[in-house]
Amino acid sequence: MKVAAFAADAHAGQVRKYVNEPYIEHPVRVMYTCMSYEMPVQVLSAALLHDVIEDTEVDSHELFAFLRTLYRHEDAQLILNLVIELTDVYVKNDYPFWDRRLRKAAELERLKSISPDAQTIKYADILDNSAAIAEADPKFAVVLMKEYRRQLEALSQGNKALRTLARNKVDDVWKGLIKLHPQRN
Repeated sequence: MKVAAFAADAHAGQVRKYVNEPYIEHPVRVMYTCMSYEMPVQVLSAALLHDVIEDTEVDSHELFAFLRTLYRHEDAQLILNLVIELTDVYVKNDYPFWDRRLRKAAELERLKSISPDAQTIKYADILDNSAAIAEADPKFAVVLMKEYRRQLEALSQGNKALRTLARNKVDDVWKGLIKLHPQRN
C-alpha cells in the first residue's frame, strides 16, 4: 500500500517515546483498529497518516500532492482534512508561555468540532497509546489518562463501539494507576 510506504518514509528513524519500536507501528495499529470497525479506505488512509503533519517534516501541501497521485481530488481532500483535524494546534513550540493544562484545554475545545470520522481515528489513537504509556511512565500516565477521559467524554460523534472500547481501556488503565498511586486521584 502506497499510503503505508509514504507514512513509513515520513516517520523513518523515529522511535516511540515510551516503547522501543519504530514509530510507524503506532499509526499502523491505529489503522488496523479502524479497519476492524469497517471504516472506509479514506479513513484508513488518514489513520495511517494521522501523525505525519504533526510529527514529521511533511507539510499539508506535500501530503495533498502525494494523495492526489492516488485518489480523486475529493477523496484526497477528505483524507487531508482528517489528518489536519487530528493535528495538534496548541503545541508547546507555538504556545511556549502556555502550560500543558492550558494547551490541552484549548486543544480539547478545538477537538470538539472535528468530524465523526476524525473522532473515530482519535478513539483508536487513544486506545493504542493508553496501555504502553501507563506501563512506561505511570506518573505521566495519570495526567494523560485524565486528558483522555475528558476527550472521550467530549468527543461522542465517532464510531460508538470503538469509543466504548477506548473509554473502557482508559478506565482500566486509570484504575490500575490509582491502585499504584491512590493519592493521585
